[in-house]
Amino acid sequence: MKSPVTIEISARTGHQFIPHLRRQLARLHPKIKRAPNNISIALVGDQVMSKLHIQSMGIKGPTDVLTFPIDIDKNGNCTFGEIIICVPEARRRAKKLGINVRDEVLLYALHGLLHLSGLDDQTPADYQRMHALEDKLLSAIGVGRVFDPEVARGKRR
Repeated sequence: MKSPVTIEISARTGHQFIPHLRRQLARLHPKIKRAPNNISIALVGDQVMSKLHIQSMGIKGPTDVLTFPIDIDKNGNCTFGEIIICVPEARRRAKKLGINVRDEVLLYALHGLLHLSGLDDQTPADYQRMHALEDKLLSAIGVGRVFDPEVARGKRR
């Protein structure tokens, strides 16, 4: 049995998403192999995310989510990690897709948690695998497909 997860969430924006994130991530955590038991999540705006994006990846402008492993055990597994979520990006994407913003924010948190668990999405095959896993996990807890909601509605992007 996995150890209980500790989730700390701070919000410069999107305070209303904290209870949903905390509740749903606690449900998702046991379903993810090698998920860190200590997670820090920061909900930020475009300006903070843009600054972090340029500092960490050399790319201008905001992005949806960034992850930073903080502590790694002797086996190379992340035991504590930070997930930074851009709430305005979630709002823009949710509006475009016609989905609930809180579920888009949850998708970003799950995406970050999967990265901290060792998964990546750099190749086309890894991208498909990771996003299919996100939709599978979100469907398993009753949220449904968020990454590709049009597939769930019988449409294609």
